Amino acid sequence: MADFKSEYAVEMRKISKVYPNGVAANQDVDFCVRRGEIHALMGENGAGKSTLMKMLFGMEQPTSGEIIINGEKVNLSSPTVAISKGIGMVHQHFMLVPSLTVAENMVLGMAPKKNGLFVDYDEAVEITKEYSEKFNLKVDPNAMVMDIPVGMKQKVEILKALVRGAKILILDEPTAVLTTQETVELFKELVSLKEQGYTIIFISHKLNEIMQITDRLSILRGGKFMGVRETKDVTPQEISRLMVGRDVVLKVEKDQAKPTETVLKVRNLEYVNEYGKTMVDKLSFDVRRGEILGIAGVEGNGQKELVDMLFNLAPVGAGTIEINGESIVGLPQAKIREKGVSLIPEDRMLYGIAADASIEENVISDRSHKKELNKGLLFNMKKIHELSDQLIKDYLILCKSGEQKVGMLSGGNIQKVVVAREFSSNPQLIIADQPTRGIDVGATEFIRKKLVELSRSGIAVLLISADLNEVMELSDSLMVMHGGKIAGYFEDASVLNDELMGEYMLGLKHQSEEEIRRVCHE
Repeated sequence: MADFKSEYAVEMRKISKVYPNGVAANQDVDFCVRRGEIHALMGENGAGKSTLMKMLFGMEQPTSGEIIINGEKVNLSSPTVAISKGIGMVHQHFMLVPSLTVAENMVLGMAPKKNGLFVDYDEAVEITKEYSEKFNLKVDPNAMVMDIPVGMKQKVEILKALVRGAKILILDEPTAVLTTQETVELFKELVSLKEQGYTIIFISHKLNEIMQITDRLSILRGGKFMGVRETKDVTPQEISRLMVGRDVVLKVEKDQAKPTETVLKVRNLEYVNEYGKTMVDKLSFDVRRGEILGIAGVEGNGQKELVDMLFNLAPVGAGTIEINGESIVGLPQAKIREKGVSLIPEDRMLYGIAADASIEENVISDRSHKKELNKGLLFNMKKIHELSDQLIKDYLILCKSGEQKVGMLSGGNIQKVVVAREFSSNPQLIIADQPTRGIDVGATEFIRKKLVELSRSGIAVLLISADLNEVMELSDSLMVMHGGKIAGYFEDASVLNDELMGEYMLGLKHQSEEEIRRVCHE
């Protein structure tokens, strides 16, 4: 590595970012990262982490302050300029083209040409192999991205940044969709990069991982810098307190479940995608009143397609879905809701809210037709205001008023708007798909407690989560999906540990069909 005067690879001094609408995302933030360290950036959703990193990657410009890279003051006017300064960013949602190979994705925008005209595919493969071996990030250059596991996609994204000359890597929630085994492997590779002099900024809400992998951590709260700490000198509880401003209960307490009758009955459900691949393969299970049934699995193993079929966001290929003994296959979503089904969708921005509508409009969107909210041809605005105000209070939504646009809230508060609507609709079944993904510890604690509380009141809960801690702690019973099938079904989720779960999630272990049928209430 080159010899630099400063010990810091990154210095962001007195950085402020004020948007035209007056929202101050960052206020006089000092964020400094030493060369050759793994440095955590932490904070609740809306604390200003994303904005700060967007400025470091040239996606946004600071209102005031200066950015210094390796001792040189820079103007990062675009991601292209940031890349030229040796900064790479691996986004939480992968920026890969599924229909291209790994090698083609690797050289996108900088593809080597043959005879000056055509992409030199052989050269792209050689570049991929060279970097894969150099950094011990094993990938298959010729595999189609749509066919590779999520852990390999993560490696491709990191290699893409390294191929473009990154010496400073920003990793945004890099383990959000990885199994325990894949996370262990990724951490070995990150430590190897650190030892080679690379600088890594690690954004995560998983406190156990922060404690394990990072050297130091910086914390933001409400757009302000709360200080930097040596990771070895703080506890997870202290970190949570700095982030949230109060003590946070990191472990979910729950009574023993006492499930009663079946609410959701799924039999022999199938789904084949547009590429002819069977994503859900003869799936059968029940969810009973008073229990949380968890579904774990590496992303891409049929969980998304299952949820889409349950809520008629995708057509059922074959099989049956019943709520309290009545089929809901092919019913409009409004009719499915009338049967008592609530959905917290995986993508809150796409399916959960209307960003340009108010909080008030979002929380009544599923019940605006009901008699109590209407006066003849007109809305009963007094009732709507009262309902909205009560939900904002009950669900601790931080906002100016119910008339504020939902899109202006932080991720955690947007999720609380979704949860407030879905939990308050008198549901019989709650489908919670990644209910706390990408939100801070305070909002996570609140939503997890509510799910347990509602299940214990007699509501059936189907929880789909890529967060192993979440799915293991919250679930009463648990099933693991692999290749569109149930790889394992566990009547008592408390018998499981991370390692065993990882083996089922990766397909290394698989229960027999007879065993699964026996415990699936069939």
